[in-house]
Amino acid sequence: MAVSTMDSESARTPQTQALTKGGHSLLSAGILTTRFGPQGKHYVCGSLAAFTNIVLTFPIQKVLFRQQLHGVLAIDAVRQLQRDGLRNLYRGLLPPLLQKSTTVAIMFGLYEDFSRVLLDQAGSSGVPELITRSFAAALAGTAEAILTPFERVQTLLQDHRHHGRFNNTAHTFRTLVTEYGVTECYRGLVPILLRNGPSNVLFFGLKGPIKEQLPEATSKAGNLVNDFVCGGLLGAGLGIMFYPLNVVKSRAQSQVGGAFNPCREVLLTVWRERGGSIAMLFRGAHLNYHRSLLSWGIINATYELLLKLL
Repeated sequence: MAVSTMDSESARTPQTQALTKGGHSLLSAGILTTRFGPQGKHYVCGSLAAFTNIVLTFPIQKVLFRQQLHGVLAIDAVRQLQRDGLRNLYRGLLPPLLQKSTTVAIMFGLYEDFSRVLLDQAGSSGVPELITRSFAAALAGTAEAILTPFERVQTLLQDHRHHGRFNNTAHTFRTLVTEYGVTECYRGLVPILLRNGPSNVLFFGLKGPIKEQLPEATSKAGNLVNDFVCGGLLGAGLGIMFYPLNVVKSRAQSQVGGAFNPCREVLLTVWRERGGSIAMLFRGAHLNYHRSLLSWGIINATYELLLKLL
């Protein structure tokens, strides 16, 4: 994989890889291609990787959300969850499970599809492959934003101030749509768009070069570790870079009804409430760093492992 390009073998020559042992395939070649198409495996593997990650890391995400929303210390956020009780620990799990499983599938799948189509179109135009793949990554990230309502519902179900009003995922969706209209489900769309496109470009653009700098793996376990480290480092770095946008998103989406305030106005409000302090604005960023390190390590390692198995 060249350092200067976002190379992906499967984007140019999509074919099913079979795990072999002693020259015999452990999986029937072509099964996945038959069921999902030659590129369908990227959607399936992305979705399963995100599902695994969400189930494992949801409690950490809930602590982080409380810090983003209220600007409290991690220990205070944990005490809030303790007061809410074990019954409410996984309250709000379904929206991120559905949203993340779908968005990660879109992220990997559409990136491969857009890359393949754009590279075919740009083959004779002289456009650098790096530019083409960057555009494909940005398009995939923008497409993910269609699932903003899941993040919206997740925010309301995780906010203890709304525990008495919203019972579950279906009830929250129904209440928002019937009382406020469909547009209410897309509150916080702007910071999501500003986050998704650029973060996708950086993720796919740096994944190959970072992995090349790691010690060469000589076993399947070594490859798995390298994929975990590569995904984790990228996820953690991007999580810090775009953290203020997530703070703005959480604040905007915690509101029900009323005016849709501009992204800049919400940021200024949070900035004033937290005393104009960068440290307070980034309250919770250290936990976000470790959560993203773990989450994107799991996602990237699981995704690459499933691609090899399938």
